[in-house]
Formats: sequence, structure tokens, C-alpha cells
Amino acid sequence: MTKLINLKSFKEFFASSTGGGILLFICVILALIIANSPLGPSLLSFLDSKVGFENNNIHLNYSIKQWIDDGLMAIFFLLVGLEIKRELVEGELASPKKAALPIFAAVGGAIVPALIYVIFNHNQDTHHGWGIPMATDIAFALAVISMLGSKVPASLKIFLAALAIVDDLLAILVIAIFYSGELQYTYLLYAFGLFLLQIAFNRLGFKNLLYYLIPGIFMWYFIHHSGIHATIAGVLTAMTLPTTVDDKESPLEKLEHLLVKPVNFIIIPIFAFVNTAIILHSEMIGGLTSSMGLGIILGLVVGKSLGILFTCWVCVKSKIANLPEGASWKHMLGVGMLGGIGFTMSIFVAMLSFSDPLHIEEAKLSVLVASLLAGLLGYLYLSALSKKQDKLQ
Repeated sequence: MTKLINLKSFKEFFASSTGGGILLFICVILALIIANSPLGPSLLSFLDSKVGFENNNIHLNYSIKQWIDDGLMAIFFLLVGLEIKRELVEGELASPKKAALPIFAAVGGAIVPALIYVIFNHNQDTHHGWGIPMATDIAFALAVISMLGSKVPASLKIFLAALAIVDDLLAILVIAIFYSGELQYTYLLYAFGLFLLQIAFNRLGFKNLLYYLIPGIFMWYFIHHSGIHATIAGVLTAMTLPTTVDDKESPLEKLEHLLVKPVNFIIIPIFAFVNTAIILHSEMIGGLTSSMGLGIILGLVVGKSLGILFTCWVCVKSKIANLPEGASWKHMLGVGMLGGIGFTMSIFVAMLSFSDPLHIEEAKLSVLVASLLAGLLGYLYLSALSKKQDKLQ
């Protein structure tokens, strides 16, 4: 019965993610069109306008874009944290044998792209962007693989989802450790106290979501002022929510079901629209062939494929794990290609990596091009592989 519930939960998540991926693509195209039309300057001016309040003790006056990047995206990170914890407790990451392949594949698929970027940007002023090509976008990747339908084994889709979730965890750790500002320890202490309070509520068996979400909101404020990116508050809150492996819906699963559609159909599309409203110009296009642009594009398109495929090969040959049921090494290469779709997290890291607005815009454009290439190549390759296998049967 538990397996049936897990399968149903995955199907709901998968359906929502793929639909969100399609909407995400529409928002990207729409943002680029509007930004490069006469409405472009007005849109950018609107996103830079401030909303909020501040006094001697409280500062909550930020631009609309910053509220989206730091506020709404904290809810996205909350959902990612919930997915990671559920997978660790009762899903594809619950047992060492099942978890080994997606975990190692995600690590290899993060390290190789980062190394490629470092090679291209060694001793350059863009060297700090090595984290940009490390992440896989769940929504886009699942949207592309869903279009293949029965052309790929179902186990491959589950593997890609698990890999992308572990990938997100790695990206969160990278952001927290390497892309934080100067630390304010007083605010960190306040945030840590609230985190301990949430853990205490869990230990005491509190089931009401408000016991976790209200402290989480205050934790967001303190972490925002601590120098660590505020979205980490969402992940920490998610890790404290209680869950079980039985058939009864836990508080974690309840919140996850509440958030999946709003995040995939509202928050991520808004984030995508706001952060891909890029005014294109010749200097920026030239950035695609700069050391930074090549590091991002080759990191995502080539590095992801090689990193995922190689680490899977090592795991299988050393008998640490098995290939997904019904999948071949050719299938794994195709999944590696789709792993190069790095949209949401990659753009997020790009904004944390540079202070020069031109570098940020060039990095965003490089991520868009790389993700489009990776998705197109992965889809065409897996589709051709399926046709070839059908002819042989």
C-alpha cells in the first residue's frame, strides 16, 4: 500500500512539474519579447521599484525583484527541502542501494561542469561563477522527458527526478557555503534558536503546520540579515517538519501537496519571467563565446553528460548500484544530456556570483542557451534511440 501511495505521490509531482516546465518555457519567451520591445524599460523600472517599510529596528523595504528572488524563492526552497526529506525517509533515496546511483550521479554531474568552468575562467574576474553550471532544473528536465512518453523506461524518469532533487541539495549547500556575504553572528544566533525551536516542536509531536511556518518566517528575516542567503530558511524549516513512512498523510506531505502547484505554476514562472527579462544587445551576445559563456555552456551541455555517465559507470562496475530497470548505457547518456538543463538554480547562482550587471545578464543568457541546447539534444537523442530500438524488435 505504501508503494502505491509513493507512486501516486510521484505521479502528482511529475505531472505538476512537467506542466510547470511548459509554463516556464512560455514565461521565458514572453519575458524576452517584452524586455526587447518598447515596454522593456517600463518593465525593468517596475521591477526595481521598492515595496515595504523600515524603521530603526526593522528593515523590510526591497525592490519587487528582490522580494521575488529572496521572498518567493524561499517558498520554492521550502518545497525542495520537503521533497529531499521525503525522498530520504520513504522515497528513492530511502535505502543505500536505491539512493547510491542518483546521489553519485548528481555529485559527478556537479563536479565535472564546475571543473570545466574553472578551466575556462582561471585567473579571470569571472572565476567566482563556477557554481552556475552545477545544477539541474527539475521542472524543465521532467517536462522534456515527459514529452518522450513511453519512448523511455519509466524507471529513467524516476531516476532523473531523484538525481535533480539531490542536485538541488548540492546547490543549496554550495549557495550556503560559498555564495554568502559577510556573516552577522547575532542574526545567525537568533535564526539558530528558531531552528532549535522547530526541532523541539517536532520532538514533542506537534502536527500543526503553524508551529513550523511561523518560526520559519522569522527565521527568514534573521537569515536575510545574517549574510547567508534568506532562501536557506525554507530548507531548514522543511527539514524539521514531521513525516512518517506509513499510509497516513504527515504534516510534511500535507504541506508538500499544498505547495507543489503554486510553486510550479506561479512562483517559478514569476521568477523565470522576472530574471529572463533581458534586454539583448551585441556586447551581451559576444559574451556567449567569452570564457564565462563557454564555461557555462560547455559545463552544462558537455560536463553534465560526462559527469553523470562516468559516475554511473563507476557505481555499476563497482557493484555499488544497478542501472534503472529497463535502462541501457545509451539511455543514461540521454539522461545526462537532460541533466544539463540548469535553468532555475543556475540563474539563481549567477545572480549571487557577480556584482557587474553585464556579467549577470551574460551569464543568464548563457544559461538559457545551454539549457535549450541540452534539452533539445537530450530529446532528439532519446527519441532517435527509441526509434532505433523499435526497428530492431
